[in-house]
Amino acid sequence: MHALTVQPGRHGSLNVRQLPDPSPSGQELLVRALSVGVCGTDREIVDGAYGWAPPGRDRLVLGHESLGRVEHAPPGSGFSAGDLVAGVVRRPDPVPCGACAHGEIDMCRNGRYSERGIKELDGYGAQLWCVEPEYAVKLQPHLQTVGVLMEPASVVAKAWEQVERVGGRSWFEPQRVLVTGAGPIGLLAALLGAQRGLDVHVLDRVDSGPKPLLVRGLGAAYHTGDAEKVIEEVCPDIIIEATGANALVLASLTGTASYGVVCLTGVSPAGRRIGVDAGSINREIVLQNDAVVGSVNANQHHFRQAADALAAADRNWLERLITRRVPLAHAAEAFEDQPDDVKVVIDMRD
Repeated sequence: MHALTVQPGRHGSLNVRQLPDPSPSGQELLVRALSVGVCGTDREIVDGAYGWAPPGRDRLVLGHESLGRVEHAPPGSGFSAGDLVAGVVRRPDPVPCGACAHGEIDMCRNGRYSERGIKELDGYGAQLWCVEPEYAVKLQPHLQTVGVLMEPASVVAKAWEQVERVGGRSWFEPQRVLVTGAGPIGLLAALLGAQRGLDVHVLDRVDSGPKPLLVRGLGAAYHTGDAEKVIEEVCPDIIIEATGANALVLASLTGTASYGVVCLTGVSPAGRRIGVDAGSINREIVLQNDAVVGSVNANQHHFRQAADALAAADRNWLERLITRRVPLAHAAEAFEDQPDDVKVVIDMRD
């Protein structure tokens, strides 16, 4: 089989290699890959800035946004040959910490977790892969062309769950949500907001291309321009921040209506400093009973929520979210930015 591999920590090491076909253990599923998605984490690994190879090896099979079809499933696994599946990314730490011991692997407290295609475990960027049934999630058959969105949708499903849990500390009946950033995470966050019947607003820098059309296709409002002005005009009950841009993060912290919830999902680059009035930020959050929560990764429960959200979505809208498909033989092209990229996917089929 062919696999997309990289040497973590070494820029320019990305290549497609011939590897032996995997042999599933008695309890594993054998899955033939259909596609893998490319995200910022993958780009950081390819650039040599992130990632860990499996112990004792210098190369990692890339790919944590997966979609495949089951070729073999052991009896009693709950899966059958032909099922469309995605693989969960994270695995619990071996200790385990309290969170991992309770199945909340996305909340690992000691950092000893591992992740397929990122940290110490080969990813799903191979034409065949194995996965334990408890870390596989089934998708509806009609999602074959778009089911690769499962992993980013699971991250968004967790973010929404966090918002609702935090808001549920008291009476909570939000009407408006502002999503900052119209990348895949932001657009999927807007989708799940629309599915909740909220008045959805999306703020992004670009004023042309596919992003405004995708937002309007949800019946949502698309905004560009000065972030603080947009936030003030919308006065959202919820902000889901999906850029990690320092100015947007700071504007979001005090941008909600009273008793609002801000969920930070974008990872900010380190070392970029800007001056802030910390006292005013603190005063606003305290006096308005606001809450700020960070959210990253997902567990099996969130993957199942994502599968339900994708099944309920307009498939044509989901297909438009995937703006570029690259064959495995030309996988390097998937890591080259193009102006109208939203979601780039690598086709793993021959």
